[in-house]
Amino acid sequence: MVIKKFAKIFFISLILLILFFIIYFKYFEFKEVKIIKNENEDISHNSNILKDIEYKTKDKDNNEYLIKALEGEIDFSNPNILFLTNVKATITLNTSEIVTIISDYGKYNSENNDTIFSKNVIVNYLDNKITAEYIDFSLEKNLMLISRDVVYSNPENTLSADVVEINIKTRDTKIFMYEKEKKVNIKSNK
Repeated sequence: MVIKKFAKIFFISLILLILFFIIYFKYFEFKEVKIIKNENEDISHNSNILKDIEYKTKDKDNNEYLIKALEGEIDFSNPNILFLTNVKATITLNTSEIVTIISDYGKYNSENNDTIFSKNVIVNYLDNKITAEYIDFSLEKNLMLISRDVVYSNPENTLSADVVEINIKTRDTKIFMYEKEKKVNIKSNK
């Protein structure tokens, strides 16, 4: 008799437990929730966006590097990286010659001063002008790698290429195309 009573309680508890799980999973489904950030919210009090940014440094050869941006956003995964908007960089070489670089966007590494410039990039150096869509500039490597729709012009010539690679220290320049069957296009302005 005790066993029959125990069996009844066990089966009733089992039925209630199964009923509970059926109701729980039917009416309380797990749904993925997406958080949409309102772009118009005022987030200036708790934000990683900086305004009117300016970094200035000198390398071991006494070349001075100044980068300014209207706005920058710190990368949460690496706080040494800043994503910049409306960028202007000025490189004053130890020979007092000045190189200016202007772009819509940039990515600046405050640890090693390497900078990537992108979108509507313009480089001015003496009477030379280079327009492109991308520049990878490294002070550590003394290298400026200019690519994507590169047009190099001066009073005498206009040149179109895929890549212009400039050693900042030696001023050695390599101009080339990615595909061997394509040629660098040079036009005389005279």
